[in-house]
Amino acid sequence: MTNVLLQDWNTPFQIAPFDAISDEDFAPALEIALQRHRTEIDAIAQNADPASFANTIEALEAVGRDLDKVLGTFYTVAGADSNPAREALQRDFSPKLAAHFAEISGNKALFARVASVNDARDQLDLTDEQARVLMLTHRGFVRSGAALTGDDEVRMKEIKGRLAELGTAFTQNLLADERDWFMDLGEDDLAGLPEFVVATARAAGEEKGADGPVITLSRSLIVPFLQFSTRRDLRETAYKAWTARGANGGETDNRAIAAEILSLRQERAKLLGYDSFAAYKLETEMAKTHEAVRDLLMAVWEPARAQANADAWVLEQMMVQDGVNGPLAPWDWRFYSERRRKDVHDLNEAEVKPYFQLEKMIEASFACANRLFGLEFRPLDIPLYHAECRAWEVTRRGGHVAVFIG
Repeated sequence: MTNVLLQDWNTPFQIAPFDAISDEDFAPALEIALQRHRTEIDAIAQNADPASFANTIEALEAVGRDLDKVLGTFYTVAGADSNPAREALQRDFSPKLAAHFAEISGNKALFARVASVNDARDQLDLTDEQARVLMLTHRGFVRSGAALTGDDEVRMKEIKGRLAELGTAFTQNLLADERDWFMDLGEDDLAGLPEFVVATARAAGEEKGADGPVITLSRSLIVPFLQFSTRRDLRETAYKAWTARGANGGETDNRAIAAEILSLRQERAKLLGYDSFAAYKLETEMAKTHEAVRDLLMAVWEPARAQANADAWVLEQMMVQDGVNGPLAPWDWRFYSERRRKDVHDLNEAEVKPYFQLEKMIEASFACANRLFGLEFRPLDIPLYHAECRAWEVTRRGGHVAVFIG
C-alpha cells in the first residue's frame, strides 16, 4: 500500500490528510521521496540535449514535489506540536537532508549545466522573473560549494552535515530545558498575580502532574509572572531558569555546541572565499556588509542606552520606596515597568486583558486584513494536526488566495 504521504490527496486544496498520517509514516516516506528526487536530479544532469533555461533551470524548479510534501507536512507538525518521536525523527532527518542537498550541489554535471545557462544569460531573452530565478539558482549552487573540488569539496560536505546535526541538537536542547523545568507555587506564592496568570499556573500544574499551580518557562506564563509577582525571590529563581536554558550543564548544555557552530561557520565561509561568516551571510541581505550593520546598530545604541539608563533610574527609585535594597536586577525590570505603566498611564494589563479574548482578536485581525487588502476568510472543517488548530480559506474578490492554518 502506498504511503499516505506520497499519495494524491483528495482533500480541500490538497491539504495533508492529517488524520490519516502517523509518526511512523514519515521515515519510510522520506526515504522514497529522497530516492525519487535523486532520480529526477540525475535525469536533468544527464540530459543529452544542450543546457537551456527550460531543460535545466525550469526543470529544477519542477522536481522534488514528493519531497516537498513529506517535509512540508512533517515540519508543520513537528514545529507546532512536538513530541519525543518527532524530535527523534528531526535528529535522524537533519544529517540525511544535509547529505542529500550537498550531493545535489556537488553534482558536477548538474552545476556545469546551470553555469552554462548562466554564462549565456544575456543571449536568452529571459523575462525579468526568469532572469531572477536563474541568478538565484546559480548563486545558490556557488554559495553551497558547487565550484569546490578535491579536499575542499569533501570538507564542505562534512561541515554541512555536522551543522545540520548541531542545529537540531541546539533547538531540541532549548525545548528540553523549557519543557522540563517548573517551579511549584504555594497559595502564598501567588501574591500580586492577576486571575488570568493564576488560572494559567493552575492549568500548567495539572499538566505537569503537580499538586498545585506551577510556573514553567513557557513565555505565555513566565513573562506575566515576572510582570506581576510581588515575590522578588521567586522572580529571581524563574528569571535565572529562563535565561539559563541551554546552559545548565549536562546533556542539554548548548555552550559547546554554539562554539562548534561558530567555528564551522567560519570554516565554511573561508572555503567559499569570504573573510568571515558575516561577509558570507550578509552578501545576499539588504545590508550587504558587516560595516553597514554595525553603523546601523551604533546609530541606535547610544540613544537606546541613554533611555534605558533613564528608565533604570526611575525604576530604582520605585524600589527604594518599596524598601528594597540593592541595584535594579534583571528580574525587577518587568515588575517595576508594569507598576510604572499603571502609575503613569493608568493602564493595567490585567484589567485590559479580558477585552482581548482569542475569538475577538481573530475577528479583529481578519477585519483589518479585509479593510487593508480586501481579504476574506472562510472557516474550513477539515482534519488538522491538533485539536486546537483551525483553518480558513483566504480569498480576494471571490478568488482563492491561500489556506491559513493556525
